[in-house]
Amino acid sequence: MEITEMTPKRPYLLRALYDWIVDNQLTPHLVADATMVGTQVPQQFVKDGQITLNISPTAVAGLQLLDQEIRFNARFAGKPMDVIVPMTAALALFARENGAGAMFEAEPQLDNLPDDNKDEQAEKTEKATQSKKRPNLKVIK
Repeated sequence: MEITEMTPKRPYLLRALYDWIVDNQLTPHLVADATMVGTQVPQQFVKDGQITLNISPTAVAGLQLLDQEIRFNARFAGKPMDVIVPMTAALALFARENGAGAMFEAEPQLDNLPDDNKDEQAEKTEKATQSKKRPNLKVIK
Protein backbone atom coordinates (compact mmCIF):
# COMPACT_ATOMS: atom_id res chain seq x y z
CA MET A 1 0.00 0.00 0.00
CA GLU A 2 1.49 3.30 -1.12
CA ILE A 3 1.37 6.27 1.25
CA THR A 4 0.33 9.40 -0.58
CA GLU A 5 0.88 12.99 0.44
CA MET A 6 -2.29 14.43 1.93
CA THR A 7 -3.56 17.98 1.68
CA PRO A 8 -3.09 20.17 4.77
CA LYS A 9 -5.66 19.54 7.49
CA ARG A 10 -5.63 23.05 8.98
CA PRO A 11 -8.21 24.53 6.54
CA TYR A 12 -10.60 21.63 7.23
CA LEU A 13 -10.13 21.79 11.01
CA LEU A 14 -10.54 25.55 11.00
CA ARG A 15 -13.82 25.38 9.05
CA ALA A 16 -15.14 22.58 11.28
CA LEU A 17 -14.20 24.39 14.50
CA TYR A 18 -15.73 27.62 13.21
CA ASP A 19 -19.04 25.88 12.42
CA TRP A 20 -19.02 24.07 15.79
CA ILE A 21 -18.39 27.29 17.74
CA VAL A 22 -21.04 29.27 15.83
CA ASP A 23 -23.59 26.40 16.03
CA ASN A 24 -23.20 26.55 19.82
CA GLN A 25 -23.97 30.32 19.80
CA LEU A 26 -20.42 31.19 20.91
CA THR A 27 -17.99 33.75 19.51
CA PRO A 28 -15.13 32.39 17.35
CA HIS A 29 -11.79 34.15 17.73
CA LEU A 30 -8.86 33.56 15.39
CA VAL A 31 -5.29 33.92 16.65
CA ALA A 32 -2.93 34.84 13.80
CA ASP A 33 0.78 35.45 13.35
CA ALA A 34 0.78 39.03 12.11
CA THR A 35 4.42 38.82 11.01
CA MET A 36 3.82 36.30 8.21
CA VAL A 37 4.21 37.55 4.64
CA GLY A 38 0.82 38.23 3.06
CA THR A 39 -0.95 38.91 6.37
CA GLN A 40 -3.12 42.05 6.27
CA VAL A 41 -4.41 42.93 9.72
CA PRO A 42 -4.80 46.18 11.66
CA GLN A 43 -1.26 46.67 12.99
CA GLN A 44 -2.40 48.87 15.90
CA PHE A 45 -3.93 45.76 17.53
CA VAL A 46 -0.92 43.45 17.05
CA LYS A 47 0.81 42.45 20.27
CA ASP A 48 4.00 40.39 20.39
CA GLY A 49 3.61 39.63 16.68
CA GLN A 50 0.13 38.13 17.12
CA ILE A 51 -3.42 39.35 16.79
CA THR A 52 -6.69 37.89 18.01
CA LEU A 53 -9.62 38.57 15.69
CA ASN A 54 -13.33 38.16 16.39
CA ILE A 55 -14.60 36.39 13.26
CA SER A 56 -18.20 35.86 14.34
CA PRO A 57 -20.93 36.41 11.73
CA THR A 58 -21.98 39.61 13.53
CA ALA A 59 -18.44 41.03 13.61
CA VAL A 60 -17.28 40.46 10.03
CA ALA A 61 -18.67 40.63 6.52
CA GLY A 62 -17.85 38.35 3.60
CA LEU A 63 -15.99 35.74 5.64
CA GLN A 64 -14.19 33.23 3.40
CA LEU A 65 -12.43 30.26 5.00
CA LEU A 66 -10.42 29.18 1.96
CA ASP A 67 -7.74 26.51 1.66
CA GLN A 68 -4.89 29.05 1.34
CA GLU A 69 -6.22 31.96 3.40
CA ILE A 70 -8.93 33.50 5.53
CA ARG A 71 -10.51 36.70 4.14
CA PHE A 72 -13.12 39.08 5.51
CA ASN A 73 -14.02 42.71 5.94
CA ALA A 74 -14.38 44.27 9.39
CA ARG A 75 -14.29 47.65 11.07
CA PHE A 76 -11.42 48.57 13.36
CA ALA A 77 -11.65 51.84 15.27
CA GLY A 78 -14.58 52.69 12.99
CA LYS A 79 -12.63 52.20 9.76
CA PRO A 80 -13.42 49.37 7.33
CA MET A 81 -10.57 47.04 6.41
CA ASP A 82 -10.09 44.00 4.21
CA VAL A 83 -8.35 41.40 6.37
CA ILE A 84 -6.27 38.57 4.90
CA VAL A 85 -4.71 35.84 7.01
CA PRO A 86 -2.72 33.20 5.11
CA MET A 87 -3.54 29.71 6.39
CA THR A 88 0.10 29.37 7.51
CA ALA A 89 -0.46 32.36 9.84
CA ALA A 90 -3.58 30.88 11.50
CA LEU A 91 -2.35 29.70 14.89
CA ALA A 92 -5.57 28.88 16.77
CA LEU A 93 -9.35 29.16 16.75
CA PHE A 94 -11.29 29.27 20.01
CA ALA A 95 -14.60 30.33 21.55
CA ARG A 96 -14.24 33.56 23.52
CA GLU A 97 -16.74 32.50 26.17
CA ASN A 98 -15.10 29.23 27.28
CA GLY A 99 -11.81 28.83 25.39
CA ALA A 100 -12.98 25.70 23.55
CA GLY A 101 -11.15 25.23 20.28
CA ALA A 102 -7.69 24.25 19.14
CA MET A 103 -4.17 25.42 18.42
CA PHE A 104 -2.91 24.31 15.03
CA GLU A 105 0.29 22.33 14.61
CA ALA A 106 2.90 23.24 12.01
CA GLU A 107 2.15 21.77 8.59
CA PRO A 108 5.02 21.99 6.09
CA GLN A 109 2.66 21.10 3.22
CA LEU A 110 0.87 24.44 3.75
CA ASP A 111 4.02 26.10 2.45
CA ASN A 112 3.88 23.95 -0.67
CA LEU A 113 0.37 24.79 -1.86
CA PRO A 114 0.20 25.77 -5.53
CA ASP A 115 0.14 29.52 -5.98
CA ASP A 116 0.11 31.83 -8.96
CA ASN A 117 2.82 34.02 -7.47
CA LYS A 118 5.89 31.81 -6.91
CA ASP A 119 8.04 34.68 -5.54
CA GLU A 120 5.47 35.43 -2.84
CA GLN A 121 5.24 31.71 -2.00
CA ALA A 122 9.04 31.55 -1.67
CA GLU A 123 8.93 34.52 0.72
CA LYS A 124 6.23 32.79 2.80
CA THR A 125 8.31 29.60 3.00
CA GLU A 126 11.41 31.57 4.01
CA LYS A 127 9.45 33.53 6.63
CA ALA A 128 7.86 30.34 8.00
CA THR A 129 11.30 28.73 8.29
CA GLN A 130 12.64 31.77 10.13
CA SER A 131 9.73 31.91 12.60
CA LYS A 132 9.61 28.35 13.92
CA LYS A 133 8.99 29.51 17.48
CA ARG A 134 6.00 28.12 19.33
CA PRO A 135 2.87 30.25 19.48
CA ASN A 136 2.44 32.20 22.68
CA LEU A 137 -1.23 32.07 23.68
CA LYS A 138 -2.73 33.39 26.88
CA VAL A 139 -6.19 32.71 28.25
CA ILE A 140 -7.94 36.03 28.90
CA LYS A 141 -11.11 36.03 30.95
